[in-house]
Amino acid sequence: MSRLILFNKPYGVLSQFTDRGSDGVRATLSDHIDIPNVYPAGRLDRDSEGLLLLTDDGKLQARITEPKFKTPKTYLVQIEGDIVDAALRQLRKGVLLKDGLTLPAEAERIDEPQLWPRDPPVRFRKSVPDCWIKLTISEGRNRQVRRMTAAVGFPTLRLVRWSIGDWTVAGLAPGEWREIQV
Repeated sequence: MSRLILFNKPYGVLSQFTDRGSDGVRATLSDHIDIPNVYPAGRLDRDSEGLLLLTDDGKLQARITEPKFKTPKTYLVQIEGDIVDAALRQLRKGVLLKDGLTLPAEAERIDEPQLWPRDPPVRFRKSVPDCWIKLTISEGRNRQVRRMTAAVGFPTLRLVRWSIGDWTVAGLAPGEWREIQV
């Protein structure tokens, strides 16, 4: 039976067990998870939060991460500005990035979600509005969601991966994890 760890990765934590950076003192998965022989199925940028899956099963890891399987990933995204319908339509149609056209995404404006506070908090500017969208993509290019929102004129301020396929971060505080059998 395969092990699958659902981890709520906090802001500022690397999606790896060791820090290969120059200073070697950044927070990593090993600061939160002490289970041998599990590895991340995909990545989540240091400045992003939310669901990260870890497994000991190479086939499951491939099924989650390989683009050919098109596993949907849903993000709650705080963006700078008050998004317009034309930008949402563009996200739904596909966005042209430097590395090509993205696949169509599911995109909708949402009310501000009830999330944990971020540390450090997102900068607040009285003169610049912000809003939230829910974005579901089925590919996993480097910093894709941030690049997509910027390309349609609404830079990302906070990015929380809420779910991957049927797995969700609901009920997990930042830094918490739970194991399920698959």
